[in-house]
Amino acid sequence: MLISGRNIVIIGLQPWYTDIGSNCKHIATTLATANQVLYVNIPLNRKLLLFKKRYPELAYHFEVARGTKPALVQIDDHFWNFYPPTIHESINWIRSAYAFDKLNFLNNKRLAKDIHWAVTELGFKNYLLFNDNDIFRGYYLKELLHPEMYIYYCRDFLRAVPYFSYHANRIEPLHIRKADLALSNSHYLEDYLKEFNSNSFFTGQGCNIELFNGYKVFDTPDDIKHIPHPRIGYVGNLYGLRLDEEIFFTIAKYNQDWQIILIGPEDESFRKSKLHDLTNVHFLGKKPLESLPAYIQSIDVCLNPQRINELTIGNYPLKVDEYLAMGKPVVATQTHAMKMFETYCYLAEKKEDFPVLIKQALHENNALLEEERKSFARKHTWENTVSMISEYIILTENHILKHPTKSTESKS
Repeated sequence: MLISGRNIVIIGLQPWYTDIGSNCKHIATTLATANQVLYVNIPLNRKLLLFKKRYPELAYHFEVARGTKPALVQIDDHFWNFYPPTIHESINWIRSAYAFDKLNFLNNKRLAKDIHWAVTELGFKNYLLFNDNDIFRGYYLKELLHPEMYIYYCRDFLRAVPYFSYHANRIEPLHIRKADLALSNSHYLEDYLKEFNSNSFFTGQGCNIELFNGYKVFDTPDDIKHIPHPRIGYVGNLYGLRLDEEIFFTIAKYNQDWQIILIGPEDESFRKSKLHDLTNVHFLGKKPLESLPAYIQSIDVCLNPQRINELTIGNYPLKVDEYLAMGKPVVATQTHAMKMFETYCYLAEKKEDFPVLIKQALHENNALLEEERKSFARKHTWENTVSMISEYIILTENHILKHPTKSTESKS
């Protein structure tokens, strides 16, 4: 059951104009079918102002900051995108906890003031505030904005990411504790949230099955047509903290007739990788989101060769859902989050397992298995996920009505 007739403000780490798949955008879009939703983009900071030529996607937001473009943009009948006009201080480099907290509070006050203007403009009297994993910019918003309910959504263990870790190790547990409701898209992260907040729940994960439609026949992209089969592929960000390049190397060396297809933007570690020297490894670069189903359909076996670390062990593997929705056999690293996929995937415990499992996947694949994979993935809809979120919102509201003191402590 989807909540309806509510006012909902959403903040997070991904602006509406991001060109990659986004949990937060899908959740917002689904909520907006029955509610009024304000989606708040990430505020600009002073560092971005200094290097704005590097970020053409921020051009409109810079115009908003100058006062030459409207900050509120209507997306649909009950759905708005908000570009906060106030510039924030760049503070992530600061190591002093005292100085960081003071400046972070200042940034939160600026964001709260901008959001208050937007909700007043839209006539939102009361609203739910949903925070998509923004540890710092959302930390004081519950106290500053007094929403009906403050919801913290954890979809990544950001404390394991170097950019966030210095202050996140201290702040995120406190942030989770103050939330009225904490939600996650994996059971591993649910357990993490429960360490700090007993009102924490797993909501499942949606997949864009309209886009990743395995029942549709796509044209083979031009830049993959010339590459012979079998094609063994990975589609997604090539990010050394998450992916084990040695697994790709092991696969490519095991059978040089296998063509390794890597689709997605590379970080520094992959740009310098020895994989570029191998003739059966093909880096095709970043592709538009809407073209990815055609690439996946052109691949024989799909991969998710993750490193095992704090960031990946419990991270929900959305790309695996996308592969399965296209009916593809999947060989992936065995992680805590992959347990729910073990019936439909080939799971490797070490890098040497990958070539063996790829051979097995190529040999066993058939129409019946493809149908089973598609059917499984198609259960993971955003409607189902947002219905679970709605259920926990209602349960939390009922608890607040029975125990109002706890929910108002931070407002006093």
